[in-house]
Amino acid sequence: MAGQIATLTLNPAVDLASTAPDVQPTHKIRTFDEHVDPGGGGINVARVVHALGGQTRAVIAAGGATGRFLTELLDEAGVPYRPVPVAGRTRVSFTVREASSGQEYRFVPEGPELTEAEWRAALAALAEEPAEFVVASGSLPRGVPAWAYAETARMAVAQGRRFVLDTSGAALRASLGHGIDVMKPSLRELEALVGRALPDLPTQQAEALGLVRAGAARMVVVTLGSGGAILATAAEVLHRPSLPGPVHSAVGAGDAFLASLVLALARGATPIEALDWGLAGGAAAIAGVGTARVRRDDVEAGYRRLTEARPC
Repeated sequence: MAGQIATLTLNPAVDLASTAPDVQPTHKIRTFDEHVDPGGGGINVARVVHALGGQTRAVIAAGGATGRFLTELLDEAGVPYRPVPVAGRTRVSFTVREASSGQEYRFVPEGPELTEAEWRAALAALAEEPAEFVVASGSLPRGVPAWAYAETARMAVAQGRRFVLDTSGAALRASLGHGIDVMKPSLRELEALVGRALPDLPTQQAEALGLVRAGAARMVVVTLGSGGAILATAAEVLHRPSLPGPVHSAVGAGDAFLASLVLALARGATPIEALDWGLAGGAAAIAGVGTARVRRDDVEAGYRRLTEARPC
């Protein structure tokens, strides 16, 4: 179990990505450079952990022809997974990058509605997976109560596992204080959680530390986009800059960040080392096209660049 990472994705997706010269209303938009990936927060985390040589398994709720296509994509990628069948069809997300402007347009359906029996079966499957870390990531589909992740956290803690959460809104609020080991909001999600704008680094750091001291989570990691990331524990608050490089697609970059950070923690990294691994993973994903596509060599090279610039 040591070092293994199990992930939960209750609302996965088949992710389609392509590029178009221009995006215009009512016109037939011709696209090129198409990519198809298995997506959804926990799946993306598992894919990146697998790409980096870690031990992982993704527990996924999948249904219909699109659910079968999703598992086919996971088979092709060689990512270990455990499917939990649901009646509804797995959603299909679509991202278009406009070449003329560099802007990215994302179309994300809400996905199927799960019954209580279906989502509880997914949690039961997760409980059976041997893992040191349990990562719940992504939105909750219709039919799943906001407190489902809190229940997942309690289950993980009762089994002696470390619980990691990456979600937003009501699902995040309902989970605070229920044994979260690592919580990873984006800056926008943190601002929504605290109910106010956080315009500068000192206020962002103060809110992250405040969540730790309030018992929301043992470790709070906030991604700041081009501003890098913050990691807060009871002992310290760290900030590390982002890694300069090309920007092609931000889809799944937060998941790549989280996967790299959690894998580093599973391998015994210090908080600042884990934070740099996370930033290296996120930068590698942004430099690629498609969802959370990273190469191990790129992530390792990015980490070395960050450590060379780390203050002594």
